[in-house]
Order: sequence, then C-alpha cells, then structure tokens
Amino acid sequence: QVQLVESGGGLVQARGSLRVSCIVSGGTFSTYSMGWFRQAPGKERELVAVMISGGNKNYADSVKGRFTISRDNYRNAVSLQMNSLKPEDTAVYYCKANGRGNDYWGQGTQVTVSE
Repeated sequence: QVQLVESGGGLVQARGSLRVSCIVSGGTFSTYSMGWFRQAPGKERELVAVMISGGNKNYADSVKGRFTISRDNYRNAVSLQMNSLKPEDTAVYYCKANGRGNDYWGQGTQVTVSE
C-alpha cells in the first residue's frame, strides 16, 4: 500500500519562503512521477510542479522562477521550496505520486500567505 504524508505547511508573510515535503512509503519511489498540486477555497485543484523519475521538471506558469521541486530517492521524499510567496499562493498543497497508471495522494498541508 502506497502512502504519502505531507508536512511543512504554515503561515508566512508575503515575499517570504516556505518548504513543504512529502514522504512516500510503499511501492518503488524511484519509478514514480511526483507532483505537487494545490487547491484554494472555491477553486479547482491545480498542478503546481511535477518531476518525473528521470529528473525532468515542469512548473505552472504562476510559480515559475519562485518554486522549486526536488526529490530524494534515498529518503523517498519530494519537496517544494517556495520563495517570494504571494497571497494568491494560499491553498492546501497536495503531494501526488503516479506509478503504473495509478495515482496516490497525500492528505494535504495548508499554506497561508498573509499580506
């Protein structure tokens, strides 16, 4: 059974930084594509960043240059470093693993950016 647990969310002022992380247990982490999604109140869940097993990365236009996704295959972990945060980045951030056509989601961690 594959389980994902996020951590590191919290409250930060605009222009500040925050790092969220996700630990994956079960399965073969190194073969998974890993992604971060977010969902703000009243909005649909959207892709923030994705990193495939080979290392290629893609980002939503809204976070390019500010957010960085990274993974550690030894710790079965993926992180999202968020810099120059804006109030519109406020959302619940979810970690997702994709492997063999299956999607696995974490429970989410709240990130709140104040003015």
